[in-house]
Amino acid sequence: MIDTLNHADIKKLNQQYDTLNVYQRVEQLYKDYNANDIMITSAFAATSAFLLKVFSDINKDQIIYFIDTGYHFKETLIYKEYLTKLYDLNVISIKADPAEYQFSKEKELWKNSPNRCCHINKVKPLDHIKKDYKIWVSGLMKWQSDHRSGLNIFEEKESILKFYPLLDIDYTQRDQFIIDHHLPFHPLKSKGYSSIGCHHCTVPGEDRHGRWNNSPKTECGLHL
Repeated sequence: MIDTLNHADIKKLNQQYDTLNVYQRVEQLYKDYNANDIMITSAFAATSAFLLKVFSDINKDQIIYFIDTGYHFKETLIYKEYLTKLYDLNVISIKADPAEYQFSKEKELWKNSPNRCCHINKVKPLDHIKKDYKIWVSGLMKWQSDHRSGLNIFEEKESILKFYPLLDIDYTQRDQFIIDHHLPFHPLKSKGYSSIGCHHCTVPGEDRHGRWNNSPKTECGLHL
């Protein structure tokens, strides 16, 4: 099992994992790290079924953290419940401090201070549990944004190592995997939503162009 890493170690990991397919990457992760050190988050968004299917096939006991912002589309919550039952996932929901959530709701922070809203309802709840893990797995892909296009499969972020097993999967490959494995798309995808977040800040649009519409904001802050 890998313990501590320096920059050279991370570079070596990226070179090793770059030659593997998605399933091989996840299988190798469980060889390199103890399962208790691995944290996975899922927004149960547009096409989350891909990553969840892979982990369900390899380690059904793995905890999947869902950040319940209190502002999700009802379709997202339905999709979450459906995928949880379909794959027999071990999902744990985490939420903001009730008083802070209520403050964001009363002040409608998504309108005048979206970064603060995301920090209260997404970043802070995850910060409370991140300290217990060494690896944070997420389904980011390069094509989704300019920021994500510059990422590596492994990225050191503060005190945790981030792992993106789907990073080099393109839009066509993602959708083809879902079709080939008869996986369900998010119900809002058929209505033109390519990227799905909170209902206040998401409109139909290609890629992530429907997120924080008419705003320079492109990331919630979790992956910056």
